[in-house]
Amino acid sequence: MVTKKKMKSKTRVTFKMPDVEGCDCLYVVGDFNDWDEAAHPMAQAKDGSWSLSVDLEAGQSYEYRYRTDDGRWLNDPDADGSAPNAFGADNSVVQT
Repeated sequence: MVTKKKMKSKTRVTFKMPDVEGCDCLYVVGDFNDWDEAAHPMAQAKDGSWSLSVDLEAGQSYEYRYRTDDGRWLNDPDADGSAPNAFGADNSVVQT
């Protein structure tokens, strides 16, 4: 799930995922961080859910996915949309 808060020239995007079985660390990875798999680790809440807020340029479209510490890639079922990627899967899309 993604929530958004508009600011002056940025949008604060909060990425959220429920508990992921067998996952000790979850990352949000996308074109906004050059697909760096370690740049944005998410924080885990007591209920097991994950979240991270990132300020992104307003009025843009960004592709992203979640990556677990054991190498699994996950999509956001509640994303604004999806786009095919070069690996034969889809990326989640957020519109700011």
